[in-house]
Amino acid sequence: MNRSALLPAVYLVDQIAGDPEWFPHPVRLIGLAISKGEIVLRRPNQTDASELASGTALTLAIVGATYWLTAEMIRQTSRRSSLLGDATELFLGWTCLAARNLEEEAAAVLEALEGDDLTLARRQLARIVGRDTGQLDAQEMSRAVIETVAESASDGILSPLFFMALGGVPLAMAYKAANTLDSMIGHADTKYFYFGKAAARLDDVANFLPSRLTALAIVTASFFVSPSDPQAAWRTWRRDGTKHKSPNAGQPESAMAGALHVRLGGDNTYNGELIPAQPMGAEFPSAVPAKAAQAIRVLSMASLFGVALGVLITSLVQTRKRG
Repeated sequence: MNRSALLPAVYLVDQIAGDPEWFPHPVRLIGLAISKGEIVLRRPNQTDASELASGTALTLAIVGATYWLTAEMIRQTSRRSSLLGDATELFLGWTCLAARNLEEEAAAVLEALEGDDLTLARRQLARIVGRDTGQLDAQEMSRAVIETVAESASDGILSPLFFMALGGVPLAMAYKAANTLDSMIGHADTKYFYFGKAAARLDDVANFLPSRLTALAIVTASFFVSPSDPQAAWRTWRRDGTKHKSPNAGQPESAMAGALHVRLGGDNTYNGELIPAQPMGAEFPSAVPAKAAQAIRVLSMASLFGVALGVLITSLVQTRKRG
């Protein structure tokens, strides 16, 4: 399929179909492969160097196999018929995006908050964030929604579109494999510090440019979503983008903080452990559900700019190849 047409088509299918839980999503298969690979490669009492080597081998194997299998599936179906090949490419490309699912999951938290059902809101929030949610109040849950909407705009939408524009669906699927590896083993705790280091660094490198493009998309989107503030989005992004412990997550989060005039960042608890962090947009008030709802609208508009940017990148890549 022509890549300039593929990106809008993939986004449209995602908006129509979303991510049904009953569907055997390829990312779940990637996650299963990671779990099985960890069982095979990890041994009791491994040295730090051995853990690093094992984790690096798993990371390279999963990402490489995902790319090869995706490309081979598209190639084999295309040999049967161009229509079947296009359908396969469109289907696999759809599974790389999570725009509608992210909007729906975030909206489910807000719906529970609007109904004053904090227990349900915490349970819904736990589906999309890694932090402990059991003691969070409405303000902290609103902050969590805004932060995950901003960060996931990169991981789940702009980054896959970026890699799809550069190298087609196989490269986008390889990115999803790297991102899944990071979420499963790329932790800086005792268990995964060495085994997951390669996965964490690969994810950092892969998301470096897309996260900054996402921040730029949020700034642009804030021109069109009232009452967002594009000037504050730009200013807060440039000032606070590096205050997050992640080299990438703080880029879209700080832009969103400025766009909404809301304070993000700060301390969070993970598995009972308090993790301190700097605030972004410290001069703004705390988050409230209305601001989280506004963040979803900014996300929707930023996603459209992401598609347009992807088409532009595709055109540039194709023009360079022809040249």
